[in-house]
Amino acid sequence: MTSPVDRTAPPAAEILFDGHDLRAFTSLDGTPARWKVHDGAFEVVSGAGDLLSRVHADDALIHLEFRCPHLPHARGQARANSGVYIQGRYEIQILDSHGIAIPGTGDCGAVYDQIAPLTNATLPPLTWQSYDIVFRAARPHPGDLFEPARLTLLHNGVVIHNNAVLRTPTAGALDPHVFTPGPLRLQDHGDPVQFRNIWLLRLPPSGSDRYEPG
Repeated sequence: MTSPVDRTAPPAAEILFDGHDLRAFTSLDGTPARWKVHDGAFEVVSGAGDLLSRVHADDALIHLEFRCPHLPHARGQARANSGVYIQGRYEIQILDSHGIAIPGTGDCGAVYDQIAPLTNATLPPLTWQSYDIVFRAARPHPGDLFEPARLTLLHNGVVIHNNAVLRTPTAGALDPHVFTPGPLRLQDHGDPVQFRNIWLLRLPPSGSDRYEPG
C-alpha cells in the first residue's frame, strides 16, 4: 500500500513545491513569496501573508503534506492554525486537532465553518500529514441552474469527506466567482506550520445531471 506521505507525483502532475524554492507561489499582492524554505519544506512566516499558487485550476487532484508545530499551551483555533483554499475560495482547515473525539467545522480537515470531517484522522503535532483532495469545480448551466463544487478528501489516507457539496465559498475567499479557475492558497494564521511535496494533477471534465437552483 502506498504511503500517504512522501507520495510520488504522477508524470502529468504540476509540481508546486519540490523541496527547493517557492517560485510556484507569490504573496497575495503578487510579490515574491516570503515564507521560509529549509530542510526540504517551507514554513509560514508570521505576518508575511498568505501564498497563492501561480497555477490556476478547475477540476484537480491536489496532494500536499503539512506538519503542525507543538503548541502545548494553545487552545481552540490557536493550536497551529493554517489552511489550504482550493481555487482560493474553499478553505480546508489545518489545525492540531489530535485527540478530539468528534471533530467540528473548525477542526483539522473541515471545510471551514461549513462541513465537519466524517472522522478525526489527525496525527500528533510534529508528524508529517497529508491531504489528497479530489476537487470538481462548480458548473454554470442555462438560466438559474448550476452544479455546485464538490470534493472528496483523504486525510492521511482516511476518507474524511466523500463527494461533499460546496454550496458557497468559505469565509475569507479571494472572490465569489466560482465558475472561473483559481489558485491554491495557503494561509498565514501566525503559526509556524510547515508544508512540503505539493502537486496538482488536472482532471478531465465529466458529465453530471445534478443541477440545482441558483
